Amino acid sequence: MSLKPTSYVCESALVEGCTLSVLMQKPDVWKMAEILSTKKVGNKRLYYVHFLDFNKRLDDWFDEKDLDLSSVQFPRNRQRYAMERSTGSRKNLPNAPSKQSQLKKKPVHEIKNVQWIELGKHRMKPWYFSPYPEVMCAEPCIYLCEWCLKYVMNATCLARHLIKCNLRHPPGEEIYRKDTISFFEIDGRRSMTYAQNLCLLSKLFLDEKTLYHNTDPFLFYIMTVFDSRGFHMVGYFSKEKVSEDNNLACVLTLPPYQRMGYGRLLIEFSYELSKCEGKTGTPEKPLSDLGLLSYRSFWAQAILDVLIKQKLDVAEDKITISINEISEKTSISTDDVVSTLTHLKLIKYYKSRYIVCVKGDVVENYLKDKTKPQLCIDATCMRWVPKDWTGSKKR
Repeated sequence: MSLKPTSYVCESALVEGCTLSVLMQKPDVWKMAEILSTKKVGNKRLYYVHFLDFNKRLDDWFDEKDLDLSSVQFPRNRQRYAMERSTGSRKNLPNAPSKQSQLKKKPVHEIKNVQWIELGKHRMKPWYFSPYPEVMCAEPCIYLCEWCLKYVMNATCLARHLIKCNLRHPPGEEIYRKDTISFFEIDGRRSMTYAQNLCLLSKLFLDEKTLYHNTDPFLFYIMTVFDSRGFHMVGYFSKEKVSEDNNLACVLTLPPYQRMGYGRLLIEFSYELSKCEGKTGTPEKPLSDLGLLSYRSFWAQAILDVLIKQKLDVAEDKITISINEISEKTSISTDDVVSTLTHLKLIKYYKSRYIVCVKGDVVENYLKDKTKPQLCIDATCMRWVPKDWTGSKKR
Protein backbone atom coordinates (compact mmCIF):
# COMPACT_ATOMS: atom_id res chain seq x y z
CA MET A 1 0.00 0.00 0.00
CA SER A 2 1.49 3.35 -1.04
CA LEU A 3 1.53 6.01 1.66
CA LYS A 4 0.67 9.59 0.82
CA PRO A 5 3.54 12.03 1.40
CA THR A 6 3.23 15.04 3.69
CA SER A 7 1.44 18.02 2.06
CA TYR A 8 3.12 21.40 1.76
CA VAL A 9 0.83 23.25 -0.72
CA CYS A 10 -2.71 24.37 -0.05
CA GLU A 11 -5.20 22.48 -2.22
CA SER A 12 -6.95 25.71 -3.27
CA ALA A 13 -3.69 26.89 -4.90
CA LEU A 14 -3.80 24.14 -7.51
CA VAL A 15 -4.58 25.36 -11.04
CA GLU A 16 -4.66 23.90 -14.54
CA GLY A 17 -1.16 23.22 -15.77
CA CYS A 18 0.23 22.15 -12.39
CA THR A 19 2.13 18.88 -12.35
CA LEU A 20 2.29 16.70 -9.26
CA SER A 21 2.34 13.11 -8.09
CA VAL A 22 -1.06 11.37 -8.21
CA LEU A 23 -2.07 7.95 -6.93
CA MET A 24 -2.65 5.67 -9.92
CA GLN A 25 -5.25 3.12 -8.85
CA LYS A 26 -4.06 0.08 -10.81
CA PRO A 27 -1.30 -0.51 -9.88
CA ASP A 28 -1.40 1.31 -6.53
CA VAL A 29 1.57 3.63 -7.20
CA TRP A 30 2.27 7.37 -7.32
CA LYS A 31 2.96 8.80 -10.79
CA MET A 32 3.55 12.31 -12.11
CA ALA A 33 0.50 13.86 -13.76
CA GLU A 34 -0.71 17.20 -15.11
CA ILE A 35 -3.91 18.88 -13.96
CA LEU A 36 -6.04 19.59 -17.04
CA SER A 37 -9.24 20.80 -15.41
CA THR A 38 -10.89 21.38 -12.03
CA LYS A 39 -14.48 21.41 -10.81
CA LYS A 40 -16.36 21.64 -7.53
CA VAL A 41 -18.96 19.04 -6.57
CA GLY A 42 -20.66 20.00 -3.32
CA ASN A 43 -17.90 20.85 -0.85
CA LYS A 44 -15.34 18.74 -2.69
CA ARG A 45 -12.97 19.94 -5.42
CA LEU A 46 -12.06 17.43 -8.13
CA TYR A 47 -9.08 17.48 -10.49
CA TYR A 48 -8.93 15.95 -13.97
CA VAL A 49 -5.37 14.73 -14.54
CA HIS A 50 -3.31 13.19 -17.32
CA PHE A 51 -0.51 10.85 -16.24
CA LEU A 52 2.67 11.91 -18.01
CA ASP A 53 4.09 9.28 -20.41
CA PHE A 54 0.95 7.11 -20.08
CA ASN A 55 -1.94 6.53 -22.46
CA LYS A 56 -4.82 8.99 -22.13
CA ARG A 57 -7.30 6.23 -21.30
CA LEU A 58 -5.96 6.48 -17.73
CA ASP A 59 -7.01 10.14 -17.47
CA ASP A 60 -9.67 10.66 -14.82
CA TRP A 61 -11.06 12.82 -12.01
CA PHE A 62 -9.30 12.64 -8.64
CA ASP A 63 -9.93 14.34 -5.31
CA GLU A 64 -7.42 15.79 -2.85
CA LYS A 65 -6.73 12.51 -1.02
CA ASP A 66 -5.16 11.10 -4.21
CA LEU A 67 -2.82 14.06 -4.74
CA ASP A 68 0.68 14.56 -3.32
CA LEU A 69 0.63 18.29 -2.65
CA SER A 70 4.31 18.24 -1.61
CA SER A 71 5.33 17.51 -5.22
CA VAL A 72 3.46 20.37 -6.97
CA GLN A 73 5.20 22.19 -9.80
CA PHE A 74 3.33 25.29 -10.99
CA PRO A 75 3.31 26.39 -14.65
CA ARG A 76 5.96 29.05 -15.28
CA ASN A 77 3.47 31.61 -16.55
CA ARG A 78 -0.06 30.95 -15.25
CA GLN A 79 -1.63 33.76 -17.30
CA ARG A 80 -0.05 32.50 -20.52
CA TYR A 81 -1.15 28.94 -19.75
CA ALA A 82 -4.75 30.08 -19.17
CA MET A 83 -4.75 31.87 -22.55
CA GLU A 84 -3.39 28.80 -24.30
CA ARG A 85 -6.01 26.53 -22.74
CA SER A 86 -8.89 28.86 -23.61
CA THR A 87 -7.90 29.62 -27.20
CA GLY A 88 -6.27 26.32 -28.10
CA SER A 89 -3.60 28.21 -30.08
CA ARG A 90 -0.10 29.51 -29.29
CA LYS A 91 0.97 30.98 -32.58
CA ASN A 92 0.31 34.59 -31.49
CA LEU A 93 2.05 34.22 -28.13
CA PRO A 94 5.67 35.40 -27.77
CA ASN A 95 8.32 32.80 -26.95
CA ALA A 96 5.96 29.94 -27.77
CA PRO A 97 7.25 26.46 -26.87
CA SER A 98 8.36 24.09 -29.60
CA LYS A 99 5.85 22.24 -31.75
CA GLN A 100 6.74 18.98 -30.03
CA SER A 101 5.81 20.34 -26.59
CA GLN A 102 2.53 21.68 -27.99
CA LEU A 103 1.49 18.16 -28.95
CA LYS A 104 1.72 17.09 -25.31
CA LYS A 105 -0.94 19.57 -24.20
CA LYS A 106 -4.46 18.22 -24.10
CA PRO A 107 -7.24 20.47 -25.43
CA VAL A 108 -10.04 21.06 -22.96
CA HIS A 109 -12.68 19.56 -25.26
CA GLU A 110 -10.95 16.15 -25.13
CA ILE A 111 -11.63 15.66 -21.43
CA LYS A 112 -13.73 12.55 -20.83
CA ASN A 113 -17.36 13.60 -20.80
CA VAL A 114 -19.24 10.30 -20.41
CA GLN A 115 -19.17 8.47 -17.07
CA TRP A 116 -20.68 5.13 -18.12
CA ILE A 117 -22.46 3.54 -21.06
CA GLU A 118 -24.72 0.52 -21.01
CA LEU A 119 -24.96 -1.68 -24.11
CA GLY A 120 -27.06 -4.81 -23.75
CA LYS A 121 -25.97 -6.65 -20.62
CA HIS A 122 -22.65 -4.80 -20.40
CA ARG A 123 -21.91 -1.55 -18.55
CA MET A 124 -18.63 0.02 -19.68
CA LYS A 125 -16.49 2.90 -18.44
CA PRO A 126 -15.31 4.99 -21.44
CA TRP A 127 -11.63 5.65 -22.06
CA TYR A 128 -11.82 8.87 -24.09
CA PHE A 129 -13.99 11.84 -25.07
CA SER A 130 -16.86 11.39 -27.55
CA PRO A 131 -19.17 14.23 -28.68
CA TYR A 132 -22.47 12.88 -27.39
CA PRO A 133 -25.03 15.65 -26.67
CA GLU A 134 -24.24 17.57 -23.47
CA VAL A 135 -27.63 16.76 -21.98
CA MET A 136 -26.75 13.06 -22.30
CA CYS A 137 -23.28 13.50 -20.80
CA ALA A 138 -24.78 15.12 -17.70
CA GLU A 139 -26.41 11.78 -16.83
CA PRO A 140 -24.53 9.11 -14.81
CA CYS A 141 -24.96 6.61 -17.66
CA ILE A 142 -25.90 6.73 -21.35
CA TYR A 143 -28.05 3.79 -22.44
CA LEU A 144 -27.60 2.36 -25.96
CA CYS A 145 -29.86 0.03 -27.89
CA GLU A 146 -27.59 -2.88 -28.72
CA TRP A 147 -29.40 -3.45 -32.03
CA CYS A 148 -29.57 0.03 -33.63
CA LEU A 149 -27.15 1.88 -31.24
CA LYS A 150 -29.67 4.66 -30.54
CA TYR A 151 -28.68 6.47 -27.33
CA VAL A 152 -31.14 7.54 -24.61
CA MET A 153 -30.90 9.13 -21.16
CA ASN A 154 -32.18 6.39 -18.86
CA ALA A 155 -33.34 2.78 -18.60
CA THR A 156 -37.01 3.73 -18.87
CA CYS A 157 -36.48 5.45 -22.22
CA LEU A 158 -34.49 2.44 -23.41
CA ALA A 159 -37.28 0.03 -22.43
CA ARG A 160 -39.79 2.10 -24.43
CA HIS A 161 -37.45 2.16 -27.42
CA LEU A 162 -36.86 -1.61 -27.34
CA ILE A 163 -40.62 -2.21 -27.69
CA LYS A 164 -40.51 -0.35 -31.02
CA CYS A 165 -37.10 -1.52 -32.29
CA ASN A 166 -37.53 -4.51 -34.62
CA LEU A 167 -33.84 -5.15 -35.27
CA ARG A 168 -32.05 -8.12 -33.75
CA HIS A 169 -28.86 -7.74 -35.78
CA PRO A 170 -26.91 -4.89 -37.41
CA PRO A 171 -28.87 -3.34 -40.34
CA GLY A 172 -26.79 -4.83 -43.12
CA GLU A 173 -26.05 -7.97 -45.12
CA GLU A 174 -24.69 -11.02 -43.30
CA ILE A 175 -21.58 -12.03 -45.24
CA TYR A 176 -20.06 -14.63 -42.90
CA ARG A 177 -21.34 -17.15 -40.37
CA LYS A 178 -19.59 -19.98 -38.58
CA ASP A 179 -20.92 -21.45 -35.35
CA THR A 180 -22.08 -18.42 -33.30
CA ILE A 181 -19.89 -15.81 -35.04
CA SER A 182 -21.24 -13.65 -37.88
CA PHE A 183 -20.06 -10.60 -39.83
CA PHE A 184 -22.43 -8.00 -41.25
CA GLU A 185 -21.46 -5.47 -43.94
CA ILE A 186 -22.93 -1.99 -43.35
CA ASP A 187 -22.95 0.66 -46.08
CA GLY A 188 -22.27 4.04 -44.45
CA ARG A 189 -24.56 5.68 -46.99
CA ARG A 190 -27.57 3.37 -46.69
CA SER A 191 -27.37 3.03 -42.90
CA MET A 192 -26.09 6.50 -42.06
CA THR A 193 -27.74 6.86 -38.63
CA TYR A 194 -26.44 3.48 -37.48
CA ALA A 195 -22.94 4.27 -38.81
CA GLN A 196 -22.85 7.66 -37.07
CA ASN A 197 -23.99 6.11 -33.79
CA LEU A 198 -21.32 3.45 -34.21
CA CYS A 199 -18.67 6.15 -34.67
CA LEU A 200 -19.83 7.92 -31.50
CA LEU A 201 -19.60 4.66 -29.58
CA SER A 202 -16.17 3.72 -30.91
CA LYS A 203 -14.77 7.21 -30.19
CA LEU A 204 -15.20 6.39 -26.48
CA PHE A 205 -12.52 3.69 -26.83
CA LEU A 206 -10.35 4.88 -29.75
CA ASP A 207 -8.26 7.97 -29.07
CA GLU A 208 -6.91 8.31 -32.63
CA LYS A 209 -10.28 7.88 -34.33
CA THR A 210 -11.49 10.77 -36.49
CA LEU A 211 -15.24 11.19 -36.10
CA TYR A 212 -16.86 11.12 -39.54
CA HIS A 213 -20.27 12.80 -39.69
CA ASN A 214 -20.30 11.92 -43.41
CA THR A 215 -20.14 8.13 -43.40
CA ASP A 216 -20.93 7.75 -47.13
CA PRO A 217 -17.35 6.79 -48.19
CA PHE A 218 -17.08 3.96 -45.64
CA LEU A 219 -18.08 0.36 -45.18
CA PHE A 220 -18.43 -1.06 -41.67
CA TYR A 221 -17.95 -4.74 -40.85
CA ILE A 222 -19.69 -5.66 -37.60
CA MET A 223 -18.71 -8.89 -35.83
CA THR A 224 -21.42 -10.44 -33.67
CA VAL A 225 -22.02 -13.46 -31.47
CA PHE A 226 -25.42 -15.14 -31.69
CA ASP A 227 -27.70 -16.40 -28.92
CA SER A 228 -31.46 -16.86 -28.47
CA ARG A 229 -31.99 -13.09 -28.18
CA GLY A 230 -30.17 -12.07 -31.36
CA PHE A 231 -26.79 -11.06 -32.81
CA HIS A 232 -24.77 -9.11 -30.21
CA MET A 233 -21.99 -6.79 -31.38
CA VAL A 234 -18.50 -7.79 -30.30
CA GLY A 235 -16.50 -5.31 -32.37
CA TYR A 236 -16.07 -3.90 -35.86
CA PHE A 237 -13.69 -2.47 -38.39
CA SER A 238 -14.27 0.10 -41.10
CA LYS A 239 -12.67 0.62 -44.50
CA GLU A 240 -12.99 3.14 -47.28
CA LYS A 241 -15.01 2.05 -50.29
CA VAL A 242 -12.29 3.37 -52.58
CA SER A 243 -8.71 2.98 -51.34
CA GLU A 244 -5.57 1.89 -53.15
CA ASP A 245 -3.65 0.56 -50.16
CA ASN A 246 -5.63 0.57 -46.92
CA ASN A 247 -7.86 -2.41 -46.15
CA LEU A 248 -8.88 -1.04 -42.74
CA ALA A 249 -9.55 2.46 -41.40
CA CYS A 250 -10.13 1.68 -37.72
CA VAL A 251 -10.80 -1.42 -35.63
CA LEU A 252 -12.38 -1.87 -32.21
CA THR A 253 -13.15 -4.79 -29.94
CA LEU A 254 -15.54 -3.68 -27.20
CA PRO A 255 -13.93 -3.92 -23.71
CA PRO A 256 -16.06 -6.86 -22.43
CA TYR A 257 -14.79 -8.97 -25.35
CA GLN A 258 -11.10 -8.03 -25.26
CA ARG A 259 -8.36 -10.62 -24.58
CA MET A 260 -10.57 -13.35 -26.04
CA GLY A 261 -9.12 -13.53 -29.58
CA TYR A 262 -11.81 -11.39 -31.23
CA GLY A 263 -9.41 -8.56 -32.12
CA ARG A 264 -7.23 -10.94 -34.08
CA LEU A 265 -10.33 -12.33 -35.79
CA LEU A 266 -11.35 -8.84 -36.97
CA ILE A 267 -7.87 -8.26 -38.41
CA GLU A 268 -7.85 -11.67 -40.10
CA PHE A 269 -11.23 -10.98 -41.67
CA SER A 270 -9.98 -7.70 -43.17
CA TYR A 271 -7.21 -9.64 -44.91
CA GLU A 272 -9.64 -12.30 -46.12
CA LEU A 273 -11.55 -9.49 -47.85
CA SER A 274 -8.27 -8.35 -49.43
CA LYS A 275 -7.65 -11.89 -50.69
CA CYS A 276 -11.09 -11.91 -52.29
CA GLU A 277 -10.20 -8.61 -53.98
CA GLY A 278 -6.85 -9.97 -55.14
CA LYS A 279 -5.00 -7.17 -53.34
CA THR A 280 -2.50 -6.64 -50.56
CA GLY A 281 -3.57 -4.33 -47.76
CA THR A 282 -2.41 -2.39 -44.74
CA PRO A 283 -4.25 -0.57 -41.94
CA GLU A 284 -4.34 3.21 -41.77
CA LYS A 285 -1.53 4.62 -39.66
CA PRO A 286 -0.83 5.53 -36.94
CA LEU A 287 -2.06 2.50 -35.04
CA SER A 288 -3.03 2.77 -31.40
CA ASP A 289 -0.80 1.04 -28.85
CA LEU A 290 -3.26 -1.84 -28.49
CA GLY A 291 -3.82 -1.96 -32.26
CA LEU A 292 -0.08 -2.21 -32.93
CA LEU A 293 0.25 -5.14 -30.52
CA SER A 294 -2.64 -6.96 -32.19
CA TYR A 295 -1.32 -6.38 -35.70
CA ARG A 296 2.25 -7.41 -34.85
CA SER A 297 0.94 -10.65 -33.37
CA PHE A 298 -1.23 -11.37 -36.43
CA TRP A 299 1.47 -10.43 -38.96
CA ALA A 300 4.08 -12.55 -37.18
CA GLN A 301 1.89 -15.65 -37.13
CA ALA A 302 0.71 -15.24 -40.74
CA ILE A 303 4.27 -14.75 -42.04
CA LEU A 304 5.70 -17.62 -39.99
CA ASP A 305 2.88 -19.82 -41.32
CA VAL A 306 4.17 -19.20 -44.83
CA LEU A 307 7.88 -19.53 -44.00
CA ILE A 308 7.60 -22.75 -42.01
CA LYS A 309 5.27 -24.43 -44.50
CA GLN A 310 7.62 -23.38 -47.28
CA LYS A 311 10.55 -25.05 -45.53
CA LEU A 312 8.64 -28.28 -45.03
CA ASP A 313 7.65 -28.35 -48.71
CA VAL A 314 11.19 -27.90 -50.06
CA ALA A 315 13.64 -30.79 -50.12
CA GLU A 316 16.68 -28.52 -49.92
CA ASP A 317 17.99 -27.16 -46.63
CA LYS A 318 16.95 -23.59 -47.35
CA ILE A 319 13.87 -21.50 -48.01
CA THR A 320 13.51 -20.02 -51.46
CA ILE A 321 10.86 -17.34 -51.15
CA SER A 322 10.87 -13.58 -51.68
CA ILE A 323 9.24 -10.76 -49.72
CA ASN A 324 6.83 -10.24 -52.61
CA GLU A 325 5.80 -13.90 -52.52
CA ILE A 326 5.14 -13.71 -48.77
CA SER A 327 3.05 -10.60 -49.41
CA GLU A 328 1.04 -12.31 -52.16
CA LYS A 329 0.34 -15.39 -50.01
CA THR A 330 -0.78 -13.39 -46.96
CA SER A 331 -2.18 -10.20 -48.60
CA ILE A 332 0.02 -8.28 -46.12
CA SER A 333 1.77 -5.31 -47.73
CA THR A 334 5.51 -5.68 -48.41
CA ASP A 335 6.30 -2.81 -46.01
CA ASP A 336 4.45 -4.58 -43.19
CA VAL A 337 6.18 -7.88 -44.05
CA VAL A 338 9.61 -6.23 -43.84
CA SER A 339 8.79 -4.34 -40.62
CA THR A 340 7.49 -7.55 -38.99
CA LEU A 341 10.55 -9.59 -39.98
CA THR A 342 12.75 -6.76 -38.68
CA HIS A 343 10.82 -6.64 -35.39
CA LEU A 344 11.24 -10.42 -35.01
CA LYS A 345 14.94 -10.05 -35.89
CA LEU A 346 14.61 -12.54 -38.73
CA ILE A 347 16.27 -10.42 -41.44
CA LYS A 348 20.07 -10.39 -41.85
CA TYR A 349 22.38 -8.75 -44.35
CA TYR A 350 24.63 -11.43 -45.88
CA LYS A 351 26.83 -11.32 -48.99
CA SER A 352 25.37 -8.05 -50.31
CA ARG A 353 21.74 -9.07 -49.88
CA TYR A 354 19.08 -9.47 -47.22
CA ILE A 355 18.13 -12.99 -46.17
CA VAL A 356 15.46 -14.33 -43.84
CA CYS A 357 16.85 -16.49 -41.04
CA VAL A 358 14.20 -18.42 -39.06
CA LYS A 359 15.80 -19.46 -35.78
CA GLY A 360 14.96 -22.62 -33.89
CA ASP A 361 13.53 -20.82 -30.83
CA VAL A 362 11.21 -18.83 -33.09
CA VAL A 363 9.91 -22.06 -34.67
CA GLU A 364 9.54 -23.63 -31.22
CA ASN A 365 7.49 -20.69 -29.92
CA TYR A 366 5.41 -20.70 -33.10
CA LEU A 367 4.57 -24.41 -32.77
CA LYS A 368 3.76 -23.88 -29.08
CA ASP A 369 1.33 -21.06 -29.92
CA LYS A 370 -0.30 -23.18 -32.64
CA THR A 371 -1.31 -25.78 -30.05
CA LYS A 372 -3.40 -23.21 -28.14
CA PRO A 373 -7.12 -22.95 -29.02
CA GLN A 374 -7.57 -20.00 -31.38
CA LEU A 375 -10.45 -18.43 -33.24
CA CYS A 376 -9.85 -18.41 -37.00
CA ILE A 377 -11.76 -17.31 -40.09
CA ASP A 378 -13.00 -20.15 -42.28
CA ALA A 379 -12.85 -18.75 -45.82
CA THR A 380 -15.39 -21.33 -47.03
CA CYS A 381 -18.04 -19.68 -44.83
CA MET A 382 -17.74 -16.28 -46.53
CA ARG A 383 -20.55 -15.08 -48.80
CA TRP A 384 -19.04 -11.90 -50.19
CA VAL A 385 -18.27 -10.56 -53.65
CA PRO A 386 -16.18 -7.38 -54.07
CA LYS A 387 -18.09 -4.37 -55.42
CA ASP A 388 -16.82 -1.67 -57.72
CA TRP A 389 -17.26 1.63 -55.84
CA THR A 390 -15.34 3.77 -58.31
CA GLY A 391 -18.42 4.61 -60.40
CA SER A 392 -19.93 8.03 -59.63
CA LYS A 393 -23.38 6.56 -59.05
CA LYS A 394 -22.08 4.29 -56.27
CA ARG A 395 -20.09 6.85 -54.37
